[in-house]
This record gives sequence, structure tokens and C-alpha cells, in this order.
Amino acid sequence: MQSFLKGAVKNIEMKKDIHPEYKDVIFQDTSADIAFLTKSTMSSSDTMKWTDGNEYPVVKVEVSSASHPFFTGKKLFVDTAGRVEKFNKKYKSK
Repeated sequence: MQSFLKGAVKNIEMKKDIHPEYKDVIFQDTSADIAFLTKSTMSSSDTMKWTDGNEYPVVKVEVSSASHPFFTGKKLFVDTAGRVEKFNKKYKSK
């Protein structure tokens, strides 16, 4: 099998400039009031200074592992007031 692969494998280069930038980003859980620094391709115009003194883009999320009932074992009410009304107003039959 090794001889088969040896003949079939060629030098293949990835296309350049088609992949999003992979960088450090702060995700802030608004319901649990917690933030964590990780790498992501997401971006944001909001920035925040982290504990290391550097400033990073901030992506705000409503649910993370810090607030999700599966990970916390507690029931949590996520405030979705207005979302249903907004949906109904937008898609209501005329």
C-alpha cells in the first residue's frame, strides 16, 4: 500500500488569501457575566483589555458553558423578550 500512496501523493498547495484570519478573541457571556480568551475567526469592532494587558476584539454571547443548563446543572431563564413579537411582526400574514 505504501508504494500506491507514494505514486499518488503530489505536492498540493493550499489556495492563498481565501481563509479568514485566526486570532485571539474574547467571548463575553452576558448572562453569566464571565469572559474567556480563545482563538477564533470571528471579529468585532468592540475591544476589551484582557488581564495580560493586551486589547482584543470582544464577541458578546448570551449562552456559554458558564451559563448553559447542561454544563451548570441549573435551570436558567434567558431573557428573550421581544424576539417572538419581532418575529411575529415581521412574518405575520397580511
